[in-house]
Amino acid sequence: MTDLARILAALDTDVPASRERLMDWLRIPSISAQPAHAKDCLAAATWARDTLTSLGFQAGIRPTAGQPVVIGHHPGPGGAVPHLLFYGHYDVQPADPLELWTSPPFAPVLAEGPHGPRVVARGAVDDKGQCSMWLDAFRAWQAAAGGPPCRITVLIEGEEEVGSPSLDAFLAANRAELAADVAVISDTGMWDIATPAITTQLRGMVYCQIDLRAAGRDLHSGLYGGSARNVINLLTQILGALHDENGRVQIPGFYDGVKELSNAQRMEWDSLGFDEAAFLGEIGLVQPIGERGRGALERLWARPTADLNGIWGGYTGAGSKTVIAAEAHAKLSCRLVPGQDPAKVVEGIRRFVADRLPADCQLEMQLFSTTPGIEVPADSRWVQAARRALTAEYGKPAVLMGCGGSIPVVESLKRILGLDSLLVGFGLNDDQVHSPNEKFELTCLHKGARSHARLLAEIAAS
Repeated sequence: MTDLARILAALDTDVPASRERLMDWLRIPSISAQPAHAKDCLAAATWARDTLTSLGFQAGIRPTAGQPVVIGHHPGPGGAVPHLLFYGHYDVQPADPLELWTSPPFAPVLAEGPHGPRVVARGAVDDKGQCSMWLDAFRAWQAAAGGPPCRITVLIEGEEEVGSPSLDAFLAANRAELAADVAVISDTGMWDIATPAITTQLRGMVYCQIDLRAAGRDLHSGLYGGSARNVINLLTQILGALHDENGRVQIPGFYDGVKELSNAQRMEWDSLGFDEAAFLGEIGLVQPIGERGRGALERLWARPTADLNGIWGGYTGAGSKTVIAAEAHAKLSCRLVPGQDPAKVVEGIRRFVADRLPADCQLEMQLFSTTPGIEVPADSRWVQAARRALTAEYGKPAVLMGCGGSIPVVESLKRILGLDSLLVGFGLNDDQVHSPNEKFELTCLHKGARSHARLLAEIAAS
């Protein structure tokens, strides 16, 4: 029997114990957003450190300005072997609203579903369950082969669910210690429960607030209506022109650097048979929007967007107040794709609004977020090794998919440590991430661990 066969057999034997270890971790209410749970965050970090230590890692808990970080190192077999940085997070979202849970959020239970048993608890899939997969793979390699075939560094943070405010400083201060060849992250999803996926494209973000001012004070609409400018009317007119009749964003220079999909990528995505009507139907919509002539997955994964997230001004309380407001405000987010320059997009937004302002109005912009889109080369040795590992486990090729959202840590790892990220996740669309009754399918937990075990073997051999 080969080492890999023994390792996979060890994982198969370990299923009941694997489930119990995960449930122990899930019982810790490590909610980073709530100061009352600071001790629980430390307890979750301690659980992770102790687990790594039991697997032959040199592991410790490091302080940050916020919640602590867990760092672990394993030398592997020695020699010139690849060095992998595994990233995850132990913190979880608040469980509210509690009344919508079918069981207490931090008392994990097994529930039957269409794919067999699932663990229901806060953090089940995001991200304790997905971290547990690669911890289980390390455990099996240790039991069956004496240790992993690669050099491994582990970084598990405790503030991902609040935007990782301490992470960049920690990465910069520990750059030498965290040096590696590639980062491995399991905090994404599969295409479906039978089809594995590698996420190779992530959209970035520009998020800003637009503040317009006209008159020096709010005005009585009976006395000034018909003469004084209504700044709310002006703002809605300007922002109503953000898109043309074909759904293209009209911000100057917005599409600079945006690459067209390759024919091969478009064909692969088209072959997935994504049902946009069903996708929209689940949220009560029937009419898709976006750039005309583009496929649904291309619009969701590989094209930039501009969306108003809030707009206000004047009187918004109960009853009526006949006021012409002196100020109007809007929040605008743009999802960016690889190739776009966030700074140029910000300047384009400013120009778009300023060019439409009359002389007696003033513009201010507040900038909240600028992150570029990320693309991982599909032909890299890391992606190819992952495709081989996933194909061997699932009996079908892994989908190379995009992600419409952003994963800030990927950008931080690239910018600060110079690392590409291998995004191999095992979550499903119905896992109810951040919602009541979050769950993780036990088959995903087990096959995810087997996939990570295979991935280590493939990377070591590549």
